[in-house]
Amino acid sequence: MPSLPTIFSITESEIDLNDLLAKITLTSTGAAAIFTGMVRGVTLRGDAHETEYLEYESYVPMAEAKMKQVAEEIREKWPVIEGIAIVQRIGRLYPKTPTVLIACTAAHRDTGVFDAARYGIDRLKEIVPVWKKEVSPNGEEWVEGDYIPRPGE
Repeated sequence: MPSLPTIFSITESEIDLNDLLAKITLTSTGAAAIFTGMVRGVTLRGDAHETEYLEYESYVPMAEAKMKQVAEEIREKWPVIEGIAIVQRIGRLYPKTPTVLIACTAAHRDTGVFDAARYGIDRLKEIVPVWKKEVSPNGEEWVEGDYIPRPGE
């Protein structure tokens, strides 16, 4: 069996879904579950407000190491997963722009591929060091996540 394709990266470049999907698809692949997060132009968190753009920052070496950990966790929980892509954009991103992509491939759709992709985005939000500043007509604000690290994570 060929080695299973795994991609994880922090990038300033546009996320190319077709390219990533081609890289994580095997001849045995029959299903792909893809999650993409986008920049909202209107945010309903707190008081509804406009967003001009988001500014993403990351400590890349640690972020990519944590993305690798997320991929390893997915493979441990869902051994049938064939390919995994985890990509996070950084830099200034405007509304309607994809900011993050998680894709998992498998032979069939009913093998946990949807759950694996969902787990991937949830874990990325929990443990990957990426910071987001929201810039609106009224100023700017660093958006806090809910995660508080536990030892060993």
